[in-house]
Amino acid sequence: MTDYVITPPSRPSLRVHDSTQRFPIRRVFCVGRNYEAHIRELGNDTRELPVFFMKPADAVFDPAQIMPFPKATDDLHHEVELVVALGQGGSHLSPDEALKTVWGASVGIDLTRRDVQAVAKSKGLPWDMAKGFDDSAPIAQLVKLQDVKSLTNGSIWLNVNGDVRQSGDLAEMIWPVADCIAHLSNLVELAAGDLIMTGTPAGVSQLKPGDVVTAGVDGLPSLTLRVAT
Repeated sequence: MTDYVITPPSRPSLRVHDSTQRFPIRRVFCVGRNYEAHIRELGNDTRELPVFFMKPADAVFDPAQIMPFPKATDDLHHEVELVVALGQGGSHLSPDEALKTVWGASVGIDLTRRDVQAVAKSKGLPWDMAKGFDDSAPIAQLVKLQDVKSLTNGSIWLNVNGDVRQSGDLAEMIWPVADCIAHLSNLVELAAGDLIMTGTPAGVSQLKPGDVVTAGVDGLPSLTLRVAT
């Protein structure tokens, strides 16, 4: 038994639909600029290779709880995303090989401190703290791949207080799930327990204390998030 100098932190994990088991989280990768309309709304125009950034594993938040409003921001934005969970890994994978790594899928929200991101971008600095803050990745329970309707088409949406904010289709992804995983495997060796948030459609906008957010992907359990007042 390893003798640690401090008590090791608990392993972040996700609930699994219709199961008492949980999915252990190793790393959380996120794909930026993967829907053309979202690229345009942020003032970008070019179709590029997938852009990747990361969130800490313990940024994953169970939306069954009330979410504290994040520190150090006056401009918190929502970005609804299809999330895939890997049951195995690899490097330099082809798209066909990449799909075989997927264990399951869910819907999540990439929360962003947009004001923090804007300042960092204007100075050419990293924007980790705009994306990787506490509770910045609310993710619903995972569904095993064999029970997932589709990873390539179907509606993806987000409402705030009953009003539609984001509405799109997985088919609008510039880089589908298989391609995102394959590209990422050329940069790092992927492993079981990795999560990939696959990008957001247009319509990202501000959240405020007290907002109630509902989000979904066709064929997956929806997510309800309540922001603390």
